[in-house]
Parts: sequence; structure tokens; C-alpha cells
Amino acid sequence: MKPFTTYLAHIAADGREQTICDHLAGAARLAQNFAQSFQADDQGELVGGMHDVGKYSQEFQKRIHGDSHRVDHATAGAFECYQRGQPFAAFAIAGHHGGLPDGGAQTDCVDAATFYGRMKRAMQGKLPVYDAWKPEINPPQAYIPDFTRKGLAEGMFFTRMLSSCLVDADYLDTEAFMTGNTRSSDRCASIEQLWDRLCAYTAGWFPPVREINRQRCAILERCIKEGENRSRGLFSLTVPTGGGKTIASLAFALSHARQHGLDRVIYVIPYTSIIEQTAAVFREVLGSENVLEHHSNVLYDLEGEADTRNIHLAQATENWDMPVVVTTAVQFFESLYACRSSQCRKLHNIANSVVIFDEAQMMPVPYLRPCVHAIAQLVAHYRVSAVLCTATQPALQPIFQEFLPDHPITELCPQSTCEWEIFHRVTFAQAGGLEWSALANRLNGHKQVLCIVNTRKGAQELFTRLAGDGCFHLSTLMHPAHRRAQLTEIRNRLITGRTCRVVSTSLIEAGVDVDFPAVYREIAGLDSILQAAGRCNREGKRDAKDSVVTIFQSEERTPPLFSKSIGAGQEVMQKYEDLMSREAIHDYFCRLLDLTGTDAQDKQKILHRIQTEFFPFRSIARDFHLIDNQTNTIYIPVGDGEGLIARLLSGEHSRNLFRQLGQYGVSVYQQHFEALDEAGALEIVSDGTAILRDLSLYSEQTGLSLELDFGKGLFI
Repeated sequence: MKPFTTYLAHIAADGREQTICDHLAGAARLAQNFAQSFQADDQGELVGGMHDVGKYSQEFQKRIHGDSHRVDHATAGAFECYQRGQPFAAFAIAGHHGGLPDGGAQTDCVDAATFYGRMKRAMQGKLPVYDAWKPEINPPQAYIPDFTRKGLAEGMFFTRMLSSCLVDADYLDTEAFMTGNTRSSDRCASIEQLWDRLCAYTAGWFPPVREINRQRCAILERCIKEGENRSRGLFSLTVPTGGGKTIASLAFALSHARQHGLDRVIYVIPYTSIIEQTAAVFREVLGSENVLEHHSNVLYDLEGEADTRNIHLAQATENWDMPVVVTTAVQFFESLYACRSSQCRKLHNIANSVVIFDEAQMMPVPYLRPCVHAIAQLVAHYRVSAVLCTATQPALQPIFQEFLPDHPITELCPQSTCEWEIFHRVTFAQAGGLEWSALANRLNGHKQVLCIVNTRKGAQELFTRLAGDGCFHLSTLMHPAHRRAQLTEIRNRLITGRTCRVVSTSLIEAGVDVDFPAVYREIAGLDSILQAAGRCNREGKRDAKDSVVTIFQSEERTPPLFSKSIGAGQEVMQKYEDLMSREAIHDYFCRLLDLTGTDAQDKQKILHRIQTEFFPFRSIARDFHLIDNQTNTIYIPVGDGEGLIARLLSGEHSRNLFRQLGQYGVSVYQQHFEALDEAGALEIVSDGTAILRDLSLYSEQTGLSLELDFGKGLFI
């Protein structure tokens, strides 16, 4: 066979050919543009223009023409950049298909999958010969930003952002060639147009007709003014529950983005239940075509009759190229510590944005320091304005001061902005210890009441003691579609004044929009108690003295997980008369962080490893998981779930199917899973997926049972 003299990057299904030179030029232009948002356009041009020089080998050209042998084409471009003193570009290119590698050590052998192992392989001439790139490609002299020299942590974060630029550029240029179409950039409204829509939406709020609305409008106006007047930086937005923080934070974000030429607004929210609620509000205000809701429960179905909007949104989940993105804390932070190309692809679009961390107090303590470190990097070097948004502001100033000494946290809504007492719509009462039966008697005496307990087992125990119609249970032992249906019925009953007694775990606390005249809360941390209080007299239609939040100790042993937060909360409740004051909340979080200690705020030693090891991308990605995945998912064949499971059993294993199945899945701990399996209640299919076959164990009222027929009780 004659050697190839025309070097191709891609061949389309219709036979069209794209040369490597053309692909590299296209990817370089895109990556340069992406990296411009953090002053690294030279680096973007370099990685885009060099990432595929390994395709200039005869071996790769054989493969693109039909040979089945795999060819490593990424190491060549990485090696060329490494030789030119461009380590960040070298890492980004090395990982642009298989994911960012661990750096390894200079003693690594040539067979090692580490960066050093691959560079050693190239140095020893163990790559296919690819010299044909030299007459066609002229790599630019790329400036390396000064801040990357501050330490390994800054360099590692920069590498991941640069990798994002390359991966997105590579995919987009390849997609444009293969399909013959370039993605349209004008499908969405501009920030200015979104601002106009927000103004039109809130115009009817003025002049406010009730006192509580007057206070909400004062908060809104303050946030708009702060957005216009403040330089980019780090902010907190402390708004009392019911103060309208969702719209107020959006108003700050859009006014701030207008002022500083920022590209998008990203909302980071701890729970999918809050995301769905928040995204629905934003779609109403801004238009559904401008809001991307990206989390595991959302599916943009491209099978069958996919419309233009669904295609656009599905594509936007890949790289977050939308003006408003609403996502989970898990998606956001795990992407920032990821190594896989598909996870990193969207990261460059976080730069030059306003990022709102809603319910900021929910950042998990075992990963608190790495999360704060990531926010600090974005604010310091990537033109991000970050807002910690909550009614119960965590005391994170000392940690931010450590990582971001030149950016103090600025409060957007000082206490003088509004009369906080207007939002004090409840009275707290202490009930001491209550057995389940005594507590149930109290709840049965209310027509409408919410009781929040600490465990799923406790929720089921208490619910069985409630009497009469209109009693509801909520916990994660119910699949998401089941919970959503229950919440819809609960809201309808509250609005129409019908009987509504609800027992729930803490899933109802953060951001779920319900309004009960009375709330009971099992003893917990002060933040949980105040979040529970936010579900009582939410609209301020009753006197505070008639809207009582009762704190009690149940007969159940306190789970160790809650011991520190309960301890800190009890100390603060003894010290302060006004539990909702900013002083009490700040004191609580200071005590809680002191009790947990610095080491417990980074349990996997993520930051120590980043600061002392050579770019350990893969090992960090393996260990950084905000939710400890020590659970198993069981799919429940009820409702639409029955048909979805039938598709699974017929052999379908698409990503779309599993996303839909997620609405009918219940996560259980290993002990519970094994007990169900031993009882013969599960069908385990070949890939390990579990299906509940004994549907007598799934109740329409309480979800998956914790008590099996053979009498074994499970404490969950």
C-alpha cells in the first residue's frame, strides 16, 4: 500500500473528508475564543491547534480508512507541547479523549498510563511516526498566565479549565463537519433581553399592597442596585425565608451580568426537588428556551419526534451554552474535580458568569474545604461573581479568607434593607421528649400540620399512628414520581383548606414551597429547625403566636450523623431568645465548624493531595463524591415504571432509559438491599440492576417497607 500523503482527521458518512490541518485550525479558533474568558486565549489556540498532530501517522491514516487497530494519537501533541515548556497544554491534550491522567512520577515506566509514563514513551520513540505535521502546522508561542505559577493547585485547576476549552472545541468542530451544520448561537435571548423580561415580570409588584410585599420589594430593589454598583467578587445574600430570594437573586445576577458583560447565570442547588421548583419559576419569567435544567431527573428526549427546543437543550447539557443554567451541587462540584472529558467539557462556560449557590448551608461538611477552594479559584482567576444565597448563612468567611484573602464576602442585603421582624412569622415551643404515640395524638389534633423527623424509619413509625383521611408520608423510600404526586396533593389540600397531616424526613425543608399553620420538628441542627420553620405561616397570613413550631425529642436514638449539629444547636438555643437572628445563626455555624474540625471538612484530603502531588487528576476524581455512594438503587415497577422496566428487561440499556427509570428508583443502604434480596423480593438482572418483584413491600402511602415478612427490622 502506498503511504498516505493527504492526512485526514475525519470522513463523514456521505464521503466528505476533513483534513487534519482544517480540523486543527477550526478547533484552535474555537478553543481560543473559549479560553479568552479567562485570559488564556493563547493557550486555547495552542491546544486546539496541536491536539491531533498524532493523526499525521501512517498508522492513524490506516485506521481512519478502515483498519481496526487502535492508535494513540493524543500523546504526540502532548509531547510536542511538553517539549516546548507548555505543561498545562500538554496535560489537556493528553486527556482530550481518555480523560486527564494522573501526573505520576519521573520514575514511571513507559507502560504506565500516567502523564510521565506517556511522555517517557514518546521520548523513547515508541509512538507511531507523525513528523508530517511539521510542514503544515506552526504552533504559536503561548503565554502562560502568571497565576498558574502560584502553586500546584492553581496549575491543576487551570489545566482542567483549559482541557474543557479543548474538548468542547474538538467536539463542536467535529460535529459541524460530520453533520454539515454549525450549532446556532442565536437561539437564546441576550442578557439584556432577559433583564427586560424580568422587569416586565416584576412590574406588577409595585406599588406593594401588603407589608410583607413591601419588604420583599425592598429586598428586590436592593439586589438590583447592588448588581449594578458592585465590582465582580464574592457575595452573600441573606434573605429571610419568604423574602423572595429566588427572584431577588436572579435580579442581582442579571443586573450584575449586564454591568460587567458576563455571559450567563448558573444556579447551583442542593436538591432536585428545589431545582425543579426554581427552574419552573425561571422558565415562567424568562422563557423555557432560555433556561437549562441539568440534573439526573431531567431528560430531553431525542428519541422519536424530537423537537427543535429539545435538541437545543439536550446539546446544551453537554457544554452549558445557555444564558441560565440550573443544576445540582453534585453536578457542579464533581465536574470541577472530574477527569473525564464529558464531565469537564462544560467547565469553560462557568468562567465569566454569575454563580448563585442556593441554600449554601447545605454544602456537605466532608467536602466543604474543597468546595470553597473551587469557588475561590473561580472568583480569583475566572471572572466569576459567586453568591452564597440562603436564609441561614453559614460561617464560611474564615475558610474563604484562607483561600481568597483579597476578596472579603460582601453582603448584598444588609439587615437595614428590610424589617426582619416582619418575616418572623412563627413562635417556637419546646415539647421535650415525646413517644411516637403521644406525638401522633398531638398531630391528630390538628387539621393541617407538618411533622419532620430525622430518619426514614421514624417517618414510617409515626405515620402508621396517624388517623383519618388526609394523612401523608414523604421520604426517599418513595420513588421521585411518587413523592412529586404526593406533594401536588398536599399543596392542593393546603390551598383548599382540607385536612392535611404530613410526616416527612428533612427532604421537605430546603426550598419546598408549602405553607402549614403548625409544624413539629424533631431536634436537629439550628439550620434544619429554621428551614422547617420556613414551612410554617410562609405567606404571613396568620399571627406569629398562632403559628407554632414545636421542637421535640423522639423516642428514637439520635443518629450519630446529627450529634454535632444537635449539640451546636442546643447551645445556641439556650443562649439566644431570637433563634432567627443573624447573630444566632452565625454563632451556630461557627460552633458547628469548630466541632467538626478542619480535617473533617476534607475527609478525602483532596486539597492536601492537590497541593503536594503532581496533578493527580484521576485519583482525585475517583475520591471526590459529594454523596457517598454506599447505596443500591431498586427500581419499582409501578405506573410508567412498569413499562420502562419491561424495556430494560427486553435488552434496552440506553442512557435515556436509565434517566427515565430514575423517577421510579429508591436508594437503599447495603443492609436493606441484602435483606430484600435474601427474602426473594428482588430480581437482579445481568448488569446488576435490581427490580422489586414483591410489590407487597411497596406501599402507596409510605413507599418501600423497612419491615420484611420474616420479622427483621431495619434501622435506616
